Amino acid sequence: MSCQDLRERIERFIDGVSGGERDDATRDALLAELASVQAERVEPYRRFLAAERRRPHGRLPALPTDAFRFTRVAAHDPSQDLRVFRTSGTTSAERGSHPLRDLSLYDRGAKAAASYALFPDAPRLRLVVLAPSEAEAPDSSLSYMLARFLHWFGDDESEYVLRGGALQVDALRQALAKATSVRKPVALLGTSFAFVHAQDALGEQRFVLPPGSRIMQTGGFKGRSRSIEPAAMLQMLSARFGIASDWIVQEYGMTELSSQLYETTLRRAALGEASTERHLWVPGWVRAEPIDPETLQPTAAGEVGLLRIDDLANLDGVCAIQTSDLARRVQAGVVVLGRAADAAVRGCSIGADELLGG
Repeated sequence: MSCQDLRERIERFIDGVSGGERDDATRDALLAELASVQAERVEPYRRFLAAERRRPHGRLPALPTDAFRFTRVAAHDPSQDLRVFRTSGTTSAERGSHPLRDLSLYDRGAKAAASYALFPDAPRLRLVVLAPSEAEAPDSSLSYMLARFLHWFGDDESEYVLRGGALQVDALRQALAKATSVRKPVALLGTSFAFVHAQDALGEQRFVLPPGSRIMQTGGFKGRSRSIEPAAMLQMLSARFGIASDWIVQEYGMTELSSQLYETTLRRAALGEASTERHLWVPGWVRAEPIDPETLQPTAAGEVGLLRIDDLANLDGVCAIQTSDLARRVQAGVVVLGRAADAAVRGCSIGADELLGG
């Protein structure tokens, strides 16, 4: 079986579930096939499996994210790399890396997930990005994704307001003031701590952005300079920008993954559906489940475990990723509760906090 054949089948599957449909049996079969191929072709994964004999539910164990800090996790030669994404904000000299020789699955999944959860009602909006551009941060998977968003979902006035390593406060003010005056909704996209720095920089100024405006925040809530609870972040953003809390959603992504998870409140509000407990929607081509760290078995519903994510879009490396994030399963997805106490500090929010002087 060629990788191209497997890629094409994964592409068709992503297209088939991009509207929120589910076919978990086919997903699991494809994940098992992909993991078996990677167990043979990705040398660090092969060595890891030789040492780890446990097989939860017959599945191959997931590779811990720490492995990406110390070795190259890829089936292909470095000369074939099209892009290498790297983690930010680690406490050690090593940065985790995710080499890719093809970005088509990443793009396919990112567009489908954002269309479903972030832009279900608005094919084009003015995007105001509180994160570095792709040109300024070429090894950032977040910056790469946001650059695609500007192309797929942004109008001609979309812009970055974090440029040259600094938040351009006047540009942010002008963008928000114009949106308010012309009554055109905007989408603010950025890391949690870029929004914290915007909160500081804007002082007493408040906005009431037009209906249909939205916020996507990503990254954790612990920076170098301070910590903020998720509920406080939500309240802060709603009060500052005049956006109802249902239209503020968190995106969950990792350098080591090629897919993203989103909260569902925005989609439900846009479609006029009743709100539910905040949780992350898991796209149909992804399997996300908390596991017991001792047995590697999935935890029971409502119990807390370490989040394992199996991502069909991760064709070029390893699809089975073991995170250090605590999570519990709910009926429609997962709730992430933060990082385990002994996990390494990392993530794009910490990177943004450092960048902006935290």
